[in-house]
Amino acid sequence: MSKIIRVNTRTGGVASEPLKKNYQYFGQRGLIAKIMTDEVNPKADPLGRENKLIMATGILAGTTLSTAGRMSVGGKSPLTGGIKEANVGGTAAYLLAGHDVKAIVLEDTPANKTWKILKIDKTGKTELIPADEYAGLGNYDLVAKLHAKYGEGVGVVSIGPAGERGYANSTVQVTDATTGHPSRAAARGGLGAVMGAKGIKAVVIEPPATRAAFPYVNRDQFAEAAKKVVGIMTAPGPASGFTNVGTISTVDMAGPMAFLPVHNFSGAFINKDSLPKINGAAFLAKLKEHGGRNGVPCQPGCAIRCSNIYNDAKGQYLTGALEYETVALMGSNCDIADLDAIAAMDRVCDDLGVDTIETGATIGVCMDAGKIPWGDAKAAIGLIKEMADGTEFGKVLGQGTAATGKKLGVKRVPVVKGQSISGYDPRNAGVIGITYATTPMGADHTAGPVMMPNADTMAKTMRITMSGRTQVNNATCDNLMCMFGFMGASMDPTILPNLFGGAFGGEWTMDKITQIGRDTIKMERAFNKAAGFTQADDALPEYFYNEAAVATGAVFDMRPADLVDTFK
Repeated sequence: MSKIIRVNTRTGGVASEPLKKNYQYFGQRGLIAKIMTDEVNPKADPLGRENKLIMATGILAGTTLSTAGRMSVGGKSPLTGGIKEANVGGTAAYLLAGHDVKAIVLEDTPANKTWKILKIDKTGKTELIPADEYAGLGNYDLVAKLHAKYGEGVGVVSIGPAGERGYANSTVQVTDATTGHPSRAAARGGLGAVMGAKGIKAVVIEPPATRAAFPYVNRDQFAEAAKKVVGIMTAPGPASGFTNVGTISTVDMAGPMAFLPVHNFSGAFINKDSLPKINGAAFLAKLKEHGGRNGVPCQPGCAIRCSNIYNDAKGQYLTGALEYETVALMGSNCDIADLDAIAAMDRVCDDLGVDTIETGATIGVCMDAGKIPWGDAKAAIGLIKEMADGTEFGKVLGQGTAATGKKLGVKRVPVVKGQSISGYDPRNAGVIGITYATTPMGADHTAGPVMMPNADTMAKTMRITMSGRTQVNNATCDNLMCMFGFMGASMDPTILPNLFGGAFGGEWTMDKITQIGRDTIKMERAFNKAAGFTQADDALPEYFYNEAAVATGAVFDMRPADLVDTFK
């Protein structure tokens, strides 16, 4: 039977309990929402004793379904002040499922500031191990030492110095399935600081001596549906485009449509000379020039394989993977058209343990303030290194875009609920603007990415309905698997019901399955309301309403009062 591991970081107690029956049909984001709703005071200090850090696997973790090996990390966010979930690929969820662990819950805070590692050995024995010797290490040095001590096959979930210092822009990093490096990030919302507040530097997971068998009710039914998912994902089309190029292929679509953020979300088209330096063709040329690779999986068993290994000019590993969102926020948003420089920033961020989206938006605000020149990659890397060095201004930067904008007196600060907007300008991609405003997660594209041009010409009710339905679908996805895999699984309306029927038995419909997403969002919104959020918080920064996008002339025209029916 699946279990939850609870760790009291004050007493050092580690306990295991069976997964509650009413938790069975929640995973990842939904399981986090359920545990937070049942156990955490919404008014809790995010870095205090009442908050919890939860690492949860998906509903179908441990099955043969491709991309079902993702993990969500959640808690109350120090960046947004609300409930937060950030999901990640890598090795952790696959290994946890092998131990039949559905979730790890870190509770309380240590009385004395000492560091621990939570270790799950091959037999499933779980214990806290002293880890002061690793304090202050970046994620790359930390993982190298842990691999040397426990073996290359272990999965590691870790924080860097940013999480130790309580930066609100800190990540939780997970080792990549292809390289073993800590390059996969549960990036958004500052959850690394919550892990740091619990005194946990890393979780080390050994491969199980005997892998837990998923208790299928009808394995043949499940296998047939899972095979269809792989067939759809590997057929010529959008998914195969991600295999052949990676998520950076999105630059080729987003740039000409003015979705790509430019010059601190000015709404302009990217400079025609800059686009060919950061698009898919430029990326593939860099991989070939430097001996990198694309088409590699970040998690075991992924058929899409959208990840990559990006090397420096000397052919040495630099980062994996370089993704669209990083290129958008650290590249075009900052007028930087140099993939090598962006990859170098990505590496420093992963090592320090900060979100590249939030960091790119923060750098853009610094450029807007005149703190450093537009397009100056060297100066941008210098700001990230200030965070790493813990300078006075570096500590401000570590608290995120909103804090930095306030410090510098900048009026154009692209945040919602305290979290920076990701890689789509919400005036030119108007439906995703509604998602930014209304998702409980803060400005998060993964909550419901709808990339539709000229959205401002659509009726408001149509845009609102489209955002709401997409958010429900994506919340369902975030209980199950990777977004790209879910897109494939949703193309045939028989696939998901057959997966659930094969796994659990009974009759399943798409509506019954998407109810999981509706319930997840309902719990999250209720938590945020109890935390103090109101309807007025479902809004974008004022300049998106009164400054027309340079490229299209569009403004965002959805005020909070317009958005009350988004989820109805």
